[in-house]
Parts: sequence; C-alpha cells; structure tokens
Amino acid sequence: MAQRKVLLYIATSVDGYIADEDGGIDFLSAAQSNGEDYGFNSFIKRIDTIIWGRKTYDKLLSFGIPFPYRNKKCYVFSRTKHGKDENVEFVHREVGEFISALKKKPGKHIYCDGGSELVLEMMKLNLIDEFIISVIPTLLGGGIPLFKPGSSIRHLKLVESRSFPSGVVQVHYKRRSAQDQCAKPGGIIGYEGQS
Repeated sequence: MAQRKVLLYIATSVDGYIADEDGGIDFLSAAQSNGEDYGFNSFIKRIDTIIWGRKTYDKLLSFGIPFPYRNKKCYVFSRTKHGKDENVEFVHREVGEFISALKKKPGKHIYCDGGSELVLEMMKLNLIDEFIISVIPTLLGGGIPLFKPGSSIRHLKLVESRSFPSGVVQVHYKRRSAQDQCAKPGGIIGYEGQS
C-alpha cells in the first residue's frame, strides 16, 4: 500500500496572498467560470482526511453553508478549542507528531486546506508532500501570505501546470525525492560542464 501523502490544495493571488488584510477572500470570485472546478472534484476523491488551522475553519463556518466534507475525517489545529463539534475534531498535539501518526494509519491522502500558520509549521517540519496552487488573476497588494518567512523548500519537482480561460494558472509541485536531488542538474546557465 502506498504511503499517505499530505497535499496542499489552495488558491492565492498573483502576489501570493490567500486573503486580504481583513481575512476576506472575495478575490476568489475572479476564478468563477461556468462551472469550472479546477480539478477539485478529481482531487477530493484522492483524500479522506482534511486538516485546517482554526482561523481557516472559522472562515469556512462564516459562509453559512452546509459543511461540505461530512464524508471525510476532519481535524482542526487549535490552541483554544477542545474536543469535537458536529464537523471536526480539534487537535492540541504537536503538528509533526500528529501528522506522522496520521500518515501511518491506512487511508487515502491528507488534504491541508490552510491557513498560513499551519502551512508554515508543516513546512518547517517538511510535512507537505505536494503543492497544488491555483493562482488567481488578481493583485491584492497585501494581506495574509500563503508562505510566511521561514517557509523554505529548495527541492520541488513540477508535476503539471495548467492554464484556464478564466486566467487562473494552476501549478502542481511535489517534493523531490532523495534520488531526484542527487541527479545532476542540466541546462542551468553557468553550471553544466563546469567542474
């Protein structure tokens, strides 16, 4: 059985923000295009578990819509909330410990839906295996960045890039394996052919 992976599937503005300074995400409306789902329905079939930070979960609840993931196991990392509600289980354990234990359980992949604080902690611990990022054709000029200082992975491999009539560009990267990282880089100006 293949090991479970943590998949980040998220949208940002062209300048890298997932929300404006007030936490608003109205800019996502620029991506609405005749029922285009940007591969989300296919993606969601690959996962059976979702993790959020508490602020992101609260934002979802603020939309006043029926909870969309009732058939998934859902966890929210929170320092203040405990136990469960009707949708999710709140998590107080250290992120790395919890995710490592989750990956060892049988199941499909794990969907990280943000926010930026959780993404930062997971990146520091090298826990995100794949990044599927939809870039919305909007410049916010400020707000909540997807990748905060300290988010650093130098070895990503492009899986796919797609463009859509709405102007959205979606990139899919995965962390390079140790084998990939040992491969000789090619085609880099000033590198290839030098000793």
